[in-house]
Amino acid sequence: MQTPKKITLALMLSLLACATTFSHAEETDAKKQPAKHVLLISVDGMHQADLDWFVTAYPQSTIARMVREGANYTNARTPFPSDSFPGMVGQVTGGNPKTTGIYYDDAYSRGLLPAGTTSCAGAKPGAEVYYAEVNAKDMNRLDSGQPIPGLYADFTKISQLTGHAQDLLDPKTLPVNPETCSPVYPHQYLQVNTIFEVAKQHHLRTAWSDKHAAYDILNGPSGKGIDDLFAPEINSSVTDPSAPAGAGDDWTKDNTNTQKYDAFKVKAVVNWIKGFDHAGNNSLGTPAIFGMNFQSVSTAQKLNKSNYYIDPKNPSTVMTNGLGGYTLNGAVPGSVLQSALTFVDGQLKTMVDALDLSKTVVILSAKHGQSPQNRTALTIINDGNMIDALNCAWENNGAGCKDPAKTHLVAHAIDDDGILMWLTDRSTKATRFAKKFLLAYSGTGIGSDALGNSVSKPFTQAGVTKIYAGEEAEDLFGTKHGDERVPDVVGIAQQGVVWAGGKLSKIAEHGGNAHQDRHVPIVVWGAGIAHQSNDDHVETTQIAPTILSLLALDPRELRAVQIERTKALPDLH
Repeated sequence: MQTPKKITLALMLSLLACATTFSHAEETDAKKQPAKHVLLISVDGMHQADLDWFVTAYPQSTIARMVREGANYTNARTPFPSDSFPGMVGQVTGGNPKTTGIYYDDAYSRGLLPAGTTSCAGAKPGAEVYYAEVNAKDMNRLDSGQPIPGLYADFTKISQLTGHAQDLLDPKTLPVNPETCSPVYPHQYLQVNTIFEVAKQHHLRTAWSDKHAAYDILNGPSGKGIDDLFAPEINSSVTDPSAPAGAGDDWTKDNTNTQKYDAFKVKAVVNWIKGFDHAGNNSLGTPAIFGMNFQSVSTAQKLNKSNYYIDPKNPSTVMTNGLGGYTLNGAVPGSVLQSALTFVDGQLKTMVDALDLSKTVVILSAKHGQSPQNRTALTIINDGNMIDALNCAWENNGAGCKDPAKTHLVAHAIDDDGILMWLTDRSTKATRFAKKFLLAYSGTGIGSDALGNSVSKPFTQAGVTKIYAGEEAEDLFGTKHGDERVPDVVGIAQQGVVWAGGKLSKIAEHGGNAHQDRHVPIVVWGAGIAHQSNDDHVETTQIAPTILSLLALDPRELRAVQIERTKALPDLH
């Protein structure tokens, strides 16, 4: 009989042998690097249900080919809140808001000073952190005020836009660091590093294209993660803002214009594929990590009506007065949305045709979905009136609640299809008051009939099913007590509720926790990827470690991966 000491020694030798074998296996797998390049595509707004419908309706499409030949993860979820910023940041960091510090593109920090602060000594912290079109040097221009001469006579000149998007930001619009009294750029606000930064540390090239110069945030804390960040401003004027008529509608108000806008970015991606910069100049080599977001699907889902759209069955024909969103109770994309989906597929084909698929993996996903899909479920609640009523009830002084000696309870709020509030008073008394008030708040909102006409819609409980306040909100996100960025009040929307103004300006939104907000596709296709359909629950944050693994880089170089133990997508062969 072996003694206990001998058994222990034998076990240790066995474990050592196993560990050595595992180490060699990992090294061997790393040498079998599946890809030299990863192209990441976010089709903002796309639901898994949209992907499924499109593949069935268009079996010969590029998207159908990707699903047929690649790995299709059918049960993926975005981070909550389902906003563009936490959604995209999650894909490139591997982290959720509790780790990244990014809750929304329009949020609040109790540790910063308001934009424009120049005298910081003794100033009280607490500031809106709004990273979007408002940060551009000129938000009405497609080039964010670079400016590019003759741009509005020839939009192809947008290729002359700088690839250093940080230069397009107006520092006076940025929150201020009280310690340095200097503006906080988006990349400085992010609490963890990105896949772009990891790639740069390994001397690999990177590139990205998105809708605002504020996507400088994807550069990561170093500010140097992306070699070429091409960011035309989507909320700029489609017509020359310096003309006598002034700025007109932006690129999101008509789906034909959104498609034109997206095509600018596709051209940049094709140039990157060919080894050039976004303008098609300089032979730099295809980036190791690169990609873009599409906006056409998102705007087609949100628009009540589009004055013009491309006929999905005849791309050379422009149609008029199309309804946005879905038909058949939200089951089938309507004509404008079908047009957007077929446009995206055609642009994907343009990119795929230029790729070397023996060296490239393509990942298709979305920053967020959109809710509701059924327009007749829509109830728009005027959030301005709701917040005013809450502040008035807290101040309890009548006379319109405009006493300058009293501080409003709500320091900042963002309410698309979920309520996020930051309060000036974080006490239990205040958070409970806000929760109780909202659960008792009722009124009449606006809905839509099947033809896009406004109808009255009553609502109760401020349009929410549940409210998390104070410590409940902290627990919901998993933050530490007293976190300076976490909201104090979080409202989960009733199905179909959107908080907006007093008119039928949109029929869907994102930001909330609804299934339609968060259930998006993840398709991985290309070099070394075998076909599978996987219905395991996965998160879009898993895209980040997956990309690094595909490039034979260590996902643990991502800080968020270490903190949250984010795994690469499962069973990816």
